[in-house]
Amino acid sequence: MLSDPQLHYLDNAATSRVDPAVAQAIGTALTELWANPSSLYDPAVAAQDAIQTARARVAKTLHCRSDEIYFTACGSESNNMAVYGAARPRRAWGSKIVVTGFEHPSVQRPIRALKDEGFTVVEILPGPDGRIDTQKFLAEIDKSTVLAACMAVNNETGAVQDIAALGKGIKTRNSRTHFHVDAVQAWLRMPIDLQKWREVDSLSVSGHKVHAPKGVGALFVRDSQRQTLHPPYVGGHQERGLRPGTENTPYIVGLGLAAAKGAKNLSDRNAHIRALNAQLRTGLEELAQQAPITLNSPADAVPEVLNFSTNCVNSQTFIEYLSGRHIYISGGSACDKGEPSHTLQAMGCADLTVRTALRVSFCADNTAEDVDALLDGVRDGLKELQHI
Repeated sequence: MLSDPQLHYLDNAATSRVDPAVAQAIGTALTELWANPSSLYDPAVAAQDAIQTARARVAKTLHCRSDEIYFTACGSESNNMAVYGAARPRRAWGSKIVVTGFEHPSVQRPIRALKDEGFTVVEILPGPDGRIDTQKFLAEIDKSTVLAACMAVNNETGAVQDIAALGKGIKTRNSRTHFHVDAVQAWLRMPIDLQKWREVDSLSVSGHKVHAPKGVGALFVRDSQRQTLHPPYVGGHQERGLRPGTENTPYIVGLGLAAAKGAKNLSDRNAHIRALNAQLRTGLEELAQQAPITLNSPADAVPEVLNFSTNCVNSQTFIEYLSGRHIYISGGSACDKGEPSHTLQAMGCADLTVRTALRVSFCADNTAEDVDALLDGVRDGLKELQHI
């Protein structure tokens, strides 16, 4: 990594290192913006002003109104707020939920909990390339569908879904269906324009994927949906009553700065990361001539994520081996804590492919040397580790 050449951290889809400038802004806010932003005296007004500045910065990256952004503790909380908050109030007229079969656990598990409450849940599985068949998804939307959910970018393969087409089709079939998008892995990795995605009703983002700290995220709720979204919280007036609790001013300030910096450098950063992805793909394709390596990410996935399988060495075994060489990658979603990838299973991958999968995820701080170190580690590991 540019910041530490001895560290080959390639698990940025799990979390990213906090930008030093963001950390400095948070430190300053901890000592200078200490007041409760709901109070009325000058130090409190300063804290509230800082929150509003951060809100505007996040909104600018999504091309939405500032008052449509609600700060949360993380992407998982944002997803829970949207799923429960949209489905339960609509129970009076419908009970069907349509969702992809590869959502993050913070969408998947709340929806399965709603199924236990009596909702009908239809899961649409992706094809072998990790993408949803738009028409197959839309065919399930009917007059009883209260909620549709699809992540913009899959957290394990980087596959990009056609959110614009899904949104238009959903609203054509049922204008009352709430459409939620988990954009945690898409935000500041690809352009998001909620003026173009007009049919998206809510959208979640997270700080620690974009070089802000853990413990802060945001939820976009389109103004037209505000009165029909009722998250399971009761408390104070903070975040316009949608997410009660005293705001975490320092972390919100940090999120706003990370958003501004990420948006400013998006084009250059993507070009750099695309080159790293191409370098890794080429190297893996060369290794595949001597080993049964397969690529699980489609060619047009976001360049930040590349998932592959060795088809011969258990994922955890390889991760531990690479860790000994200061190379850090994962076997899939960190939130699944080592469980077999439900995304790859949904794609119809063979059991051996699932059990030997490895996920590499880049950030702008990564270098060609990081990729070389990883390829050397994979090459040596294939020779040294026990095959299954």
